[in-house]
Order: sequence, then structure tokens, then C-alpha cells
Amino acid sequence: MRKVFVYVEGQTEETFVRDILAPYLSQKDLILWPVLAKTKRTSSGATFKGGITSYGRIRRDIIELLRDSSAIRVTTMIDYYALPDDFPGKNRLSGGTPAQRVAFLEDSFRQDIDHPRFLPFLVLHEFEALLFADPRQVIEVFRDVNLNGASQLAQEVQGLQPEEINDGPQTHPSARILRHIPEYRKPLHGPVIAGRIGLVTIRARCPHFDGWVRQLENL
Repeated sequence: MRKVFVYVEGQTEETFVRDILAPYLSQKDLILWPVLAKTKRTSSGATFKGGITSYGRIRRDIIELLRDSSAIRVTTMIDYYALPDDFPGKNRLSGGTPAQRVAFLEDSFRQDIDHPRFLPFLVLHEFEALLFADPRQVIEVFRDVNLNGASQLAQEVQGLQPEEINDGPQTHPSARILRHIPEYRKPLHGPVIAGRIGLVTIRARCPHFDGWVRQLENL
């Protein structure tokens, strides 16, 4: 089995990689090893994990992982939405489709790290977009808690391409969910809904995500 580090920004992504993506890719002789981003280190040596605070922190973490030659790749699962201002290429972003913009940033990320074992991936626009691959599953999870809100959300995103839902402050995917379903808790409900939807449907509705998985399959 070949090891791949997946640098993730939070517990939700960590659970998704561990419980949903890793079992699937184990069939390809891959062991996916999620690694939580480090947010800060105290003077006593304690490390706090989860969340993206600056690109400098991301870069240090990635370089550290690349020093482990036992991994055939180091990849990432970081939200495109609300990337730090110092992220490579962000100050040069212009127009284009969401797919073109995220590809530009991933390429800038790749060039900055400049290592043959590095495979960057940014989620368009954030993890919650993957849940819109099948909004019916959001309804099922919240049927006993907030059926009305879940149904309104499903109607709002019906027919939209999940990865093209914009990144406005009030309209990015998680903002849409919380507006209708304030009971939503990302680390708890996110992986559960994704698991109910399944990788086949997520990949079919989310081509940028699918492209990342195909790259991992072909390692």
C-alpha cells in the first residue's frame, strides 16, 4: 500500500477523507492519511489544529509533510472560499469561470511549493458544495429537526451546479445551509450527508472534485 498525506483544514474534511474517500481509494492500493492544519503553537509547545489562518502556515505544514519520503504524494483539501489574502495568485485573480479561477490558484500553489510529490486541490467553493450534489439527502438528515428549512434549501439549490454556487458572503454554500437550517453543525452533519450521497453521485455532479479523485486514482 502507498501512503498519501491529505492536508485538510478542519475536522469535517478529516472525517470525510478518513471515512469516505480513504476506503474507496484503498482499492487502488492507496492509504490516505488526513493531516489537520496547524493553526498555532504556544510557547509551551502545544499545537492547535483546524482552520486556515495564513498561507505562511499552510506552506510550512506542506513542506514539513513533504520531508516524509514514505508518502508518494502530499495533497490538500482546502476551501477556495475565504482563502487567506496572502495565498499565491490571489492578488492576481481576475474574471473567468469558477473552474478557471480555482485552476489558476491551484497552479500558483503548485508553483510556489515547487515539489514533484505535491498535488494541490481546492474545494469549489467549500466543502458544503459537495452536499448539494443531492439535496434530498439534506432533507432526510434534517427531517425530524427542521424539515421545512431543509426543503426550502433543497428548492433553492435545485438545478444549480454545486461547484458553481458563488462565494458571496451571504450566498456561499454553508451560508445558504445555515440560513435555512441553523441546526447544521459542519463536523457532525457534513460527513453524514456526504456519506448518504456517496462518492459516485458527488463525482458526477462535481467535476472539479472528480478531477482530483481521478488524479489520485491514477497515481
